[in-house]
Amino acid sequence: IMKPPQINQATSRPDPSSLFAESRRSNGAVPENEAGRRRMISIIIPTRNEEGIIGTTLSSLVAGLAVTPYEIIVTDGGSSDRTVAIARQYGATIVTDPRPERQTIARGRNLGAAAAKGDFLVFLDADITILHPDAFFQEALAQFTDRPNLTGLTGRLRVVPESETKADYAGYGYINLLNVVLNNFLRLGGAAGEFQMIRTEAFRQVGGYREHIAAGEDYELFGRLARIGRTLMHWPLIVFHTGRRPHKVGWPKLMSTWILNGIWVFLFQRSYHGEWKEVRSEAVKSCS
Repeated sequence: IMKPPQINQATSRPDPSSLFAESRRSNGAVPENEAGRRRMISIIIPTRNEEGIIGTTLSSLVAGLAVTPYEIIVTDGGSSDRTVAIARQYGATIVTDPRPERQTIARGRNLGAAAAKGDFLVFLDADITILHPDAFFQEALAQFTDRPNLTGLTGRLRVVPESETKADYAGYGYINLLNVVLNNFLRLGGAAGEFQMIRTEAFRQVGGYREHIAAGEDYELFGRLARIGRTLMHWPLIVFHTGRRPHKVGWPKLMSTWILNGIWVFLFQRSYHGEWKEVRSEAVKSCS
């Protein structure tokens, strides 16, 4: 039985006060919108049979969001386990796909966005851990305030330290650098679906994710967002995840699959693979 991710905050990442020291909004205040209302984030997590990890993900978010206005929306694609029941325990709004047999992760994200009330849409995978969520999202919101034309934001990806291998460090290091180049220099847009934060109005303007794309839908969306504004990879923002897919599939096969699907999406507006197979976490004993 797998234990919940335990991240040594003292060694894996600096205290948020030093990590976000360059932010000019360190007073704990959440930026307001034009109407003077504190801006709300809608956290959207697509699921299917995620009882092994969803409680850990939601508990860390709920415990760490005391200042930032938020809602959590779980869009379920027909789970046969306790995923929905666990999500309800943490106050999540449940959106059930009426056609789960056709649900891609893009469709799950779009269903959540349609129900969202926030000024910003935050798309996360079900196995994500964010340390110090309030500080994280205040820093993220500050980027949108500083850049009125910013349509989409992403950050660094890391596998939780106790599970991270040298291959993980190299693989996600390459992806992180690629995203810096695509967003911050070439301004073409690009971000992995583990964490994407998007202005709601921009998401709706471009029409959301393209649901027929089974893999590569995340980068394709950021490409369209970059054409109507600016996208950013903000290096101080770190998102941890379990690394379950590269650990199961292996980095050589996974990287070649990502590249192949990326090329197909760029050339033909569809992924090479018609289905993105599920990789699920084992059950955990508790959520902490």
